[in-house]
Amino acid sequence: MQVPLIQLQCGVNSYDWGKVGQDSAAAKYAAATEANQFSIESEKPYAELWMGTHPSLPSKDVETQRSLLDLIQDNKALMSLKISEKYGEKLPFLFKILSIRKALSIQAHPNKKLAEQLHAKDPKNYPDDNHKPEMTIAVTPFDGLCGFRPLKEITHFLATVPPLRKLIGEDAAKDFEDAVSGRETSSGAEDTERNKKALQTVFSALMNQDRSTVAAGTKELVASAKKEGESFAGGGGPSNNGQELADLVVRLNGQFEGDIGLFVLFYLNYVELEVGEAMFLKADDIHAYLSGDIIECMASSDNVVRAGFTPKFQDIPTLTSMLTYSYAPISEQKMNPVDYPYVTLNRTAYSSSSSATLYDPPIEEFSVVKTELNDEGAKATFEAIDGPSVILCTAGSGSISVGPKTEKVKAGYVFFVGATAECVLESDSESFTTFKAFCELSGKESANGTS
Repeated sequence: MQVPLIQLQCGVNSYDWGKVGQDSAAAKYAAATEANQFSIESEKPYAELWMGTHPSLPSKDVETQRSLLDLIQDNKALMSLKISEKYGEKLPFLFKILSIRKALSIQAHPNKKLAEQLHAKDPKNYPDDNHKPEMTIAVTPFDGLCGFRPLKEITHFLATVPPLRKLIGEDAAKDFEDAVSGRETSSGAEDTERNKKALQTVFSALMNQDRSTVAAGTKELVASAKKEGESFAGGGGPSNNGQELADLVVRLNGQFEGDIGLFVLFYLNYVELEVGEAMFLKADDIHAYLSGDIIECMASSDNVVRAGFTPKFQDIPTLTSMLTYSYAPISEQKMNPVDYPYVTLNRTAYSSSSSATLYDPPIEEFSVVKTELNDEGAKATFEAIDGPSVILCTAGSGSISVGPKTEKVKAGYVFFVGATAECVLESDSESFTTFKAFCELSGKESANGTS
């Protein structure tokens, strides 16, 4: 029987927002695998490295050139019979590296039911019928817009950013302020539902403005940002100061001049992640990534509902109707990683402060372990799990072993490890970093609401 350790050949996408040439981690990792016969063009943007079985960019076995999808469908034990059966003989997750030079679209990903409806109605723009909850881990410093701000911050900006209030209209602004006044932080179910409806109304009032009106409003907004500096937007809210917001407006206008996204940023949390920090986004959560290199893991889907910062198809009616309209400070979306308990570190690993850190979202399709082995000879032995894993090396070099099979590893190499296989990582450098995405049916709720 084949040893369940397969080196993968993974594809890279070129989108305009990607980092250019050798600046792109996605490109450098793709080029590391010799079988790819991929050479980096110095002027070309490279945005995403995909690792998985999604048909838009499926990974292949380096040795046989068979797709990973073919291999796991031929041998269901590679994923485990239970996972194969539950997820239709496809890898439950899609693992990515994103290299972000400029803003991605303002977007959300549909839940399972909506994805099925959108795919049936418009398969060109919604290429599959799956949902897409996702987790983001910063590989380099990252910033983005994620989730709606606390309501007090939104009311503050409606009062202190005149072009915003003018754009949505005095009546819409006043109706929102009256609806949430005194209830902004209430946890009562009735108040929360009322607040969400008010937020949906005032957000839709912005998103439904025509482009010429928005473009005129952005000129006034950008002029204010440049002129006012630290006093812009009333000096900012508790999360962001005025200078930070002014700089953000000017920066994003340089990328997407006159775009509605310049106003959307006053509704959304602006977040910065340091290396190793992470956040989790449920289906139907609004976000826009702005810059940085990140690990991204998600349910296996390529469905995106867009509404700003993009020349691509925008579906504003679907976006404004599908969002959860949950509102909270960004601290509630950041994850709290913990030590991974099912790994044994050797003495060299312990003495060099090596680690295995678990990022575990509240769904069962995927989790991720970041392993840092900080000295030559440091070793991490992972217990077998009843599910598949995909392992990416992002720095350093070493080896990976499953049973009698050992393969060399360096930055950019990707491996699939089958279910029920013990896996050993060993460093031959002073810093050997890997990320392992895996699925194990654990009793957690799946992202489509089943367990």
